[in-house]
Amino acid sequence: MSKIISLSVDDEFAEGLEGLMMASGYKNRSRFLRDAAISFADLKQRGDLETMNEDLVIEGHLVVYFQHHSETKLADVRHSDVLNITSYSHNCLPHSHTCVDVMHAIGKASEFRSTIAKIQSISGVDKVSFVVAPLREEGCC
Repeated sequence: MSKIISLSVDDEFAEGLEGLMMASGYKNRSRFLRDAAISFADLKQRGDLETMNEDLVIEGHLVVYFQHHSETKLADVRHSDVLNITSYSHNCLPHSHTCVDVMHAIGKASEFRSTIAKIQSISGVDKVSFVVAPLREEGCC
């Protein structure tokens, strides 16, 4: 069920909002504002990974771009007991000549920070990103 909420802004803000929405790939202003509000609230509540309480349990996805020769060392990370890695996907990207691993993981913020630092120190790792799952009180699962 949807509810209409009205919002008044000045012309300059409205133009900037339209630009942000389009640059972000949104075609629906309401969805853009909803997602922006959820993201902002989550960031204000938990902070980003670097500022989260070290004992806060979070889950999300580690995305690691690397050269194929680094795969063995990444397997060591996946099989360590630091984070609970619940799923893993590996793909070779022929256009960018790189590999990518996506790992769903659950653990403490401090464990994610140390794992990311360890992955970044592996020779042949090009980029590591972490996408924290949104925090909800209830939902589909």
